[in-house]
Amino acid sequence: MQATALLASGLAAGLVAGTASCTAVQGGLLVGLVRRAEGRERDPAVLSWFLAGRLASYSAAGALLGLLGSAVKPPPALRALLLVAAGVTVIAFAIGMLRREGCAAPGREPPRLAAPLLGAATILVPCGVTIGMELIAISSGSPLAGAAVMAGFVLGTTPAFALLGYLLRHVSRTRLSKVAAVAAIAAGLWTIGSGISLGGWMPATATTEASGPPSPTVTIWATDDGYRPAAVEAPAGVPIEVVFKVVDRGCTDTVAIAGRDVALPATVRLPPQPPGSLRYACGMGMFTGFIKFS
Repeated sequence: MQATALLASGLAAGLVAGTASCTAVQGGLLVGLVRRAEGRERDPAVLSWFLAGRLASYSAAGALLGLLGSAVKPPPALRALLLVAAGVTVIAFAIGMLRREGCAAPGREPPRLAAPLLGAATILVPCGVTIGMELIAISSGSPLAGAAVMAGFVLGTTPAFALLGYLLRHVSRTRLSKVAAVAAIAAGLWTIGSGISLGGWMPATATTEASGPPSPTVTIWATDDGYRPAAVEAPAGVPIEVVFKVVDRGCTDTVAIAGRDVALPATVRLPPQPPGSLRYACGMGMFTGFIKFS
């Protein structure tokens, strides 16, 4: 019963919330794949193998998360590295489109494992909603339930990926291929930037004035366009509590702070901090905030 309910929950989340975010973040991996399949008759099979690989990797990850819990969940720093690597890969594929050179010569069938492996690799580039599904899989405590929620999520996002793959196949054969390649490069750069932000590798300089005097308890609101206030002050050298409240569901309702992921709403207790700024980010590194200790 739990597995069935979580399958339905994951399916709904994929259809409603995951469609836009996951296709935006992971869709670039399709660019290089469709350039390899020049024969129109092979395209549907290539896309099907891509989606099958995606379903298999998400289901396996869900089973592992349900079995072992947070011990197998990549920490924010590792996810940040994976985002940067994924962004570089997407840019490399896009440059191949611009040069009209694929990794395989036109008319040849792409390597047999290319499509399912690229589909499976999307688990390494999670969108914000994916992270929420992973947290549900962890809390389920069951391999079957964990696999069910992740499989349901993939099935919910499959129509959007199928449509994206169809459009990419046909765009790649027209003069619009250069437009698609440029868009893919922009997506790759955005993914790299998100990874850098999530990893905390940008200078921790807040552009927004901190609000209010330092307090041992601060409240931050997660909205669909970022965290409010974007910068808060807290006293250095004493333990503090950060109360995260949710206004809108989306990427910001999972936050990476102090090297760990937290599903919101939640209260995060931090040990005494030295003077300076602590950066936190949503699970995908798209939105950031700062706590200034003084």
